[in-house]
Amino acid sequence: MAKTLRLNPIRCDGYGICAFVLPERISLDEWGYPVIDSRPIQGGLVADARRAIDLCPVLALSLRQVSDPPSHARETPNDAHAHADPDHLRTTAGSKIRRSPSR
Repeated sequence: MAKTLRLNPIRCDGYGICAFVLPERISLDEWGYPVIDSRPIQGGLVADARRAIDLCPVLALSLRQVSDPPSHARETPNDAHAHADPDHLRTTAGSKIRRSPSR
């Protein structure tokens, strides 16, 4: 059964350790907070994901089992970003947040 990495954005303080441990699935945004790849984690990456979870100082990461991954999780990373709108940020709950224009 596949697993997916989950982030609790309320707990996260943006230390960024997780992105260094699991760069295949976690990147950092412009403020240093993690952006989690929603694709299922399998094989050798599961051990790295568990290490990232263990090293999180505020316990903001968890690993959940999924029985059937969502269709968007089957996209390749390039496909997922090809239709992304850079003026929007997506929260882990799935709602969109409008980014204010830079001044």
